[in-house]
Amino acid sequence: MNRRELLFGGFAACGLLAGKGRLGRSRLSAISDEVGASPEDAIAFAKKYGLQWLELRNVPGQKVNYFYMSPEELKPHALAFAENGIGISFLNTSLLKFGLPGTEPISRKKETPEAREKRLPREQAMFDRRMDDLRKCIRAAQALKADRLRIFTFSRVQDPSSTFARVAEIMQPMVKLAESEGVRLLIENESSCNVGTCAESAAMLKLLPAKGLGMNWDALNGFSLGEPAFPQGYALLPKDRIWNVQFKGKSILDTPDHLDWAGIAAALDRDGYGGQLGLETHYFDGTNLEKSHLAMQAMLRIVGSV
Repeated sequence: MNRRELLFGGFAACGLLAGKGRLGRSRLSAISDEVGASPEDAIAFAKKYGLQWLELRNVPGQKVNYFYMSPEELKPHALAFAENGIGISFLNTSLLKFGLPGTEPISRKKETPEAREKRLPREQAMFDRRMDDLRKCIRAAQALKADRLRIFTFSRVQDPSSTFARVAEIMQPMVKLAESEGVRLLIENESSCNVGTCAESAAMLKLLPAKGLGMNWDALNGFSLGEPAFPQGYALLPKDRIWNVQFKGKSILDTPDHLDWAGIAAALDRDGYGGQLGLETHYFDGTNLEKSHLAMQAMLRIVGSV
């Protein structure tokens, strides 16, 4: 048995890849920079609600990405999480969240020639260093004892499916590298990217049947693309490849974007979901921290009844 097989066998044995397990408090998580203004605040939030997990993206209160920090820089952060009994369920990187060279993102339709002239070389440079950036993210994940990394599918074009074969080809060596290091890549369905809906997620995963590639399902992200997330969208997903789930604050609170999270949680539990449910509050009106508490309280009530 080689290193990769040993690591993935260990994940499966721990129920991290799949496996029936009651959804409860022990399966809840939250993106740290959404629930606190500092790393200490985020840890306090987790302890207040008895959470065993946090997701990481940016260092709370700082314009620094956890996923590009060196293992040495991450040591004090990893120690603080460990001392407080918190594991890192998911590392939210920005890998491949930019325009794919040779394509025309729909978000750039009104771009000036000057802006385009500046953007294209920048995106080409990001594309050229994608494997180096992935290696940095893998090192960060290992330093934090996390086994899952988020990845995107480049900025959305008019016909997203026209990019799928090329995106799959680009991702193959990235998945292979991550697998060799015992880390899994999770495609997020993001409305600004080529994979934004459940249908698109299923199509991309079919092109990439690798053991080390799954998805991070953000149920609300397909809403702006006209997709009913549940039960219609959920029904299309390969259940054994959903490895992380995120819930927006406005999708669980009493808002026009409210989703049936009681139904979603029950379906996930029924279908053997083995990952976490991570809160990404995402309020931009100055009430994000307040809404984080309300959203987590709402999810605690829901999982308590699953």
